[in-house]
Amino acid sequence: MAEHLASIFGTEKDRVNCPFYFKIGACRHGDRCSRLHNKPTISPTLLLSNMYQRPDMITPGVDPQGQPIDPRKIQEHFEDFYEDIFEELNKFGEIESLNICDNLADHMVGNVYVQFKEEDQAAAALRALQGRFYSGRPIIVDFSPVTDFREATCRQFEENSCNRGGYCNFMHVKQISRDLRRKLYGRYRRSRGSRSRSRSLSPYHRRESDRHGDYRDRDYRNGRHSGDRYGRFDSDGGRRRHGSPRRTKSPVREGSEERRARIEQWNREKEEKQW
Repeated sequence: MAEHLASIFGTEKDRVNCPFYFKIGACRHGDRCSRLHNKPTISPTLLLSNMYQRPDMITPGVDPQGQPIDPRKIQEHFEDFYEDIFEELNKFGEIESLNICDNLADHMVGNVYVQFKEEDQAAAALRALQGRFYSGRPIIVDFSPVTDFREATCRQFEENSCNRGGYCNFMHVKQISRDLRRKLYGRYRRSRGSRSRSRSLSPYHRRESDRHGDYRDRDYRNGRHSGDRYGRFDSDGGRRRHGSPRRTKSPVREGSEERRARIEQWNREKEEKQW
């Protein structure tokens, strides 16, 4: 019996727990739902409810004054918001995914889902966001049961074939440009790649790399890389979302490594002369 209940938990066959809340973290019935909404006490995913206010909130493609809005302006407005939220949430840890709903139903419109790599990172972000405001509106944040966004998103929407439109009960995730994705998520890939190279290189090649190939890290620390919207230092199309946050080297640690390299070079030259 216990195995059967576990196998149907969060599915349509489960008559006790709400499958929509389990998959999406939101339910159109809200507190009036006949099934239970089991809110997690800890999760790597946070839900910021109704946070994104699209400029065509009342009528798609039309501003509050009834004038048509250029779709490029709508996308620009969305990407400015996305980058703003990403940079703020990134302070608490590595972001695996940041998804913003393009749905129109009240329980999903403007919902922001952020999934961190670790649960304690999400907990720190939740504590910091509680009681804060964004654009004059209070931030409503809570842990979300959603951990697999493949189950939460509408596949028909991704194929441009959803006939339910903005009132679909599954997520219609609004997409950002490839350039912005490279800029925001590429930092994790670069960080992992640089650490892998530093572990695999011999001391001699590491010194050569420090002399000739470390200009990329210097540019990043000096702020030039942060303005690179087109992600020239990335090559995977912005699809990678996993990795580790970038850690800048300590000046003290850099100085000690350079001194150690010079001492090793001096000892090598001394031994060659004696030989």
